[in-house]
Amino acid sequence: MKQGPPSKTPAIRRCGAISRRAFLGASAIAGASVLYGAGPAADGGESALGESAPGDAIDAHAHVWSADTLRYPLIPGMDKRNMELPHFTPEEVGAHARPCGVNRIVLIQMSYYGSDNRYMLEALEKYRGTMVGMARIDGDPHPRQAMLRLARQGVRGLRIVGLNRAGKGWLDGPEMAEIWKTAAEENMVLGALVDPGCLEGLAAMCRKFPATPLVIDHFARVGYDGTIRAAELEQLCRLSAQEKVCVKLSAFYALGRRERPYLDLAPMIRRVVGAFGAQRLLWASDSPFQVVPPHSYAASIALVRNGLDFLTAADRAWLLRKTAQRLFFS
Repeated sequence: MKQGPPSKTPAIRRCGAISRRAFLGASAIAGASVLYGAGPAADGGESALGESAPGDAIDAHAHVWSADTLRYPLIPGMDKRNMELPHFTPEEVGAHARPCGVNRIVLIQMSYYGSDNRYMLEALEKYRGTMVGMARIDGDPHPRQAMLRLARQGVRGLRIVGLNRAGKGWLDGPEMAEIWKTAAEENMVLGALVDPGCLEGLAAMCRKFPATPLVIDHFARVGYDGTIRAAELEQLCRLSAQEKVCVKLSAFYALGRRERPYLDLAPMIRRVVGAFGAQRLLWASDSPFQVVPPHSYAASIALVRNGLDFLTAADRAWLLRKTAQRLFFS
């Protein structure tokens, strides 16, 4: 959950505000097991995950980027010295995922690069079968052509960002309409990073384009400022009336009390499960921000795997694998 303004609540750490020292601590926790492609993937690509612990989970949301800002330049206004982390590579996310029984990952284009998707696309080529991607094409005047080109490179959808843009027409215009139309026709997923204030606009777009698959990231950031408001949660749950809408159970480090084992989020998760059903929900880590101490990758997946007593074994299978497989790997 990198994008977005600092929290206005001083006691709550800004999402994604991670020091280099903290990152090095996280890397130490991962140990020397950072993998650089161990063995072939099912369709001939390498595997960044190597031999996983027992399990077949899918992480539906992780970011990667390179320390090489000459080869992969940052967007204007972003200075290398101000990057919260020096790098987080596909191999590094694999080192966290592998011991937790995660064997496939959906990469989400990092905001540092804007719509320059090259680093992510190179990872998808190297680790095809293990990783797929969600790209960005902000401002592209020919979105259909861009989407078709990206689809041939392992991209399964687009990320659209509406933070702090509620009521400002961010979903208007012919280019956005073409994105939604093409996503429906080509079975590509739109992933929305939004605040609760954007949900009404998204609902209107879903009614206009009912065949477009849409995934709401991070509970629409309900609880981002530390308070889970019932009205905002109910606004999110009303989107369950749109059949193609799914929700990511993700970024636990950034919501509510922001304390492991994140059990304060259980009532919100239970309400979302009740509204959408497990078949329209999917777990994701939002690494690397989830892996910085005192948080961890293992704590995030453990909440869904064995921390919520209202989930059935079938629910957990959908949340940890089957929904993401249907959306991104089928």
